[in-house]
Amino acid sequence: MPLSPLDIHNKEFGRRLRGYDEDEVNEFLDQIIKDYEAMIRENKELQAQVSASQEKLGHFSNIEETLSKTIIVAQEAADELKSNSKKEAQLIVKEAEKNADRIINDALAKSRKVALEVEELKKQAAIYRARFRALVETQLELLTQDGWESLDHREPKGIEA
Repeated sequence: MPLSPLDIHNKEFGRRLRGYDEDEVNEFLDQIIKDYEAMIRENKELQAQVSASQEKLGHFSNIEETLSKTIIVAQEAADELKSNSKKEAQLIVKEAEKNADRIINDALAKSRKVALEVEELKKQAAIYRARFRALVETQLELLTQDGWESLDHREPKGIEA
């Protein structure tokens, strides 16, 4: 068991013929007692500080563990959100592709229909032109026949000159 200041204070030394000066020894022991008491107080203070530091360390360790778990949960949530966003983006792209295909197919169908209508109109225009040309040529042919000149020299019936 370690010495206490009281043990040092109560310590009695035996006497010998050529011993130490008793007052000097007592003064020295008193100084040792004061220093030893100061060391004990300081040791108790340091132990209290160590205990407080260990308590704070435990508290900060709990905070660190909580933060670590929170970061892991946040990372998992971010990963899940990222995954869901990718899936949603893929769905949006697929839907857009379907719409684009539908629009393109509709446009192609309309384009084919318009092309067919244009071809039909060209045919009808060609037929119309051919008929009109035939009509004009027939009329021109009628106009160039000799019978028209005889109509110019005849006098109408019932009119006397």
